Amino acid sequence: MSKSRFSRRDFLQNTAGAAGALAAAPSMFLKPEYIPSALEKVAPSDRLRFGIIGIGMQGSGLLTAALTLPGVECIAACDLYDGRHTLAKEIVGHSIPTTRRYQDLLDNKEIDCLIAAVPDHWHKQVVVDAVSAGKDIYCEKPMSHSAADGLAMVAAYQKTGRIVQIGSQRVSSVICAKAKEILAQGTIGTLTLVEGSLGRNDPTGAWEYPPPPDLSPSNLDWDTWQGTVPKVPFNPNIFARWRCWKEYGTGLAGDLLVHLVSGMNYMLGWNAPPKKAMSLGAILRFPDGRNMPDVHATLFDYGGAPVYLRLNLGCDTPEIYRFQGSKGILEVTEYAITYYPQTGEDSGPSYYTSGYPQKMRDAYVADWHAKNDPPPGKEPVLEGFTFRGDSWDDERPHLWKYFSGVKSRQPVVEDAVFGNNAALACHMSNESYFQKSAVIWDAASGTIKAV
Repeated sequence: MSKSRFSRRDFLQNTAGAAGALAAAPSMFLKPEYIPSALEKVAPSDRLRFGIIGIGMQGSGLLTAALTLPGVECIAACDLYDGRHTLAKEIVGHSIPTTRRYQDLLDNKEIDCLIAAVPDHWHKQVVVDAVSAGKDIYCEKPMSHSAADGLAMVAAYQKTGRIVQIGSQRVSSVICAKAKEILAQGTIGTLTLVEGSLGRNDPTGAWEYPPPPDLSPSNLDWDTWQGTVPKVPFNPNIFARWRCWKEYGTGLAGDLLVHLVSGMNYMLGWNAPPKKAMSLGAILRFPDGRNMPDVHATLFDYGGAPVYLRLNLGCDTPEIYRFQGSKGILEVTEYAITYYPQTGEDSGPSYYTSGYPQKMRDAYVADWHAKNDPPPGKEPVLEGFTFRGDSWDDERPHLWKYFSGVKSRQPVVEDAVFGNNAALACHMSNESYFQKSAVIWDAASGTIKAV
């Protein structure tokens, strides 16, 4: 290669001198948040009695987790499918009363608060009815099925002053709390880009759940389950796989994107909808009759660093955030936080000077080294670090914070305002996909508009 021709890599390799070495990242363990044992004695006057609405895949998990917490007990359960009445009795005990009417739980004066894990198209009605009846409620994510539903839920929450907590549990995770602290300290410098991604590659991950074999109109109130959406004949697959259809669910955006958005907002201290969203997606892996995409990627404008969040049901990839800044990258995963530091400074003479004449270039390189090279033995070492902790998907801390808020009447982090702002990002992502256009949130009209 001619001496007058250098690639960027060649020039850096031949002229580097001041770059610091990257030290192996020390690993530290985060102490789990203290939650008393379920065996701990609690005075009868301090016990909380809750009812649960929806005892399917997610609801049964929430119910099981809640019963491991001290001072709480489930005294009533509701589901439109009778098989889940049996399941509730298996989890709680055969004496628990069950019903198909959630209004029975609202009328029950012995119930202090509620947990709701119902399809997205029922969230607004259940939450508004609950808080209007004087009940606090934990509602699964995403908070709403539409932007209009979310605004109605926020209005009811603010009018009644009840405790509302939305079920994206990362805001109660020690992993995300530590990441929030690190980001607030300015560790990564100027935030320049946020990336988040998650991929699955199996039918169950794509919501192709097997419906209960005995499911029929005789043991399921199908008409009520459909709610106010256009009615269709009884379909076990729609009941089990409702996330696949926009009439009942919110697809990848409401199931998975909402977790990425909620965690990101919490860690960055944001609590507002994005200003603009632009998404691309398609049904590529599971053309099973669904009308929601199985691959969905969205760019968000929050008024600062771009946010790029991508979801894929056709290839398994780690669930991860990368907060990129002028001083390095903070990588956050389900069990760990790792900081990869960068100086943000030249690590050697500028490769632009490969366009200088030889004599001029040699003089520049010599001067650069004289000004920037550290003394021998004083070379800087960049120190990264890793924190490890409990899974950010652990439901017990999130439920514990909800029940603690019900007892103390102190605000919870993931209230209806926070939950609505996260859900709006998901609705904007879906609207952009269906409209094939970038969209904005118009706060004045409370609507999502194409641009």
